[in-house]
Amino acid sequence: QVQLVESGGGLVQAGGSLRLSCAASGRTFNNYAMGWFRQAPGKEREFVAAISWSGGSTRYADSVKDRFTISRDNAKDTVYLQMNSLKPEDTAVYYCTASTKKLVPGTGEGFYDAWGQGTQVTVSS
Repeated sequence: QVQLVESGGGLVQAGGSLRLSCAASGRTFNNYAMGWFRQAPGKEREFVAAISWSGGSTRYADSVKDRFTISRDNAKDTVYLQMNSLKPEDTAVYYCTASTKKLVPGTGEGFYDAWGQGTQVTVSS
């Protein structure tokens, strides 16, 4: 069983930056793909970014491409989401997720089988 704990959320002005972290425990971290999803008020949860077990392959939603960067440090069992040029529409609860059965990044919720509790990101205009 994998446990995931997100941190780094907060309030930032439009154009600013935040870095989210997700610490994993419970299983060998470098055996599975990781991802980030987000859910804005009144909307469905949506894919943001994902990374392969080695960090060599990444995928991004079109809405965050060129602004967000996902990375991982397998020595620290941690995955990161660097968010730059933030916009008010990026406001959401951000969830870290892991796929303990897959090594490559996927974009669907069903691809993943472990989820964190989420961290709030609020971008003011």
